[in-house]
Amino acid sequence: MPDRIASDNPAVETVTATIGRYGRTTRPQIELPDGDADRFPVGEVVRLVLDGTEYRARIEERGGAPVIRGAYETPRLARTPGEGENQLVSWLDGTTLDIGRSVYVDIVEAGYAYGLREPGTTAYYDATEKPSDSLADIARDLDG
Repeated sequence: MPDRIASDNPAVETVTATIGRYGRTTRPQIELPDGDADRFPVGEVVRLVLDGTEYRARIEERGGAPVIRGAYETPRLARTPGEGENQLVSWLDGTTLDIGRSVYVDIVEAGYAYGLREPGTTAYYDATEKPSDSLADIARDLDG
């Protein structure tokens, strides 16, 4: 069984993001803090944990800042979001959070694994490490 770490563990960096609207729609997006590209690599599909369940999310760019617009069952669905159910919407519906509110983003492994949680709560994550670049390249080739 893999080790688990809590969001208050010193190995987990937590940043505050904002729940915004995607364009002029009512669809939510997570507006990540502007910062270095190593923490939030635009264009990459990453692991995103919501209430203990791991999904895949693609970090996109809006106005020069990174955003997450959805959480999906597989990397392929994260790259083609119209084909799958957006679990980010379901997760937000089950919280007290709404557009304009803050949400915590736990950086479990920068560029690879993240978690979202409501402020004032604690989350637990499986301790995981980013695979080597060569293994990640092979996985992308197989998935694509």
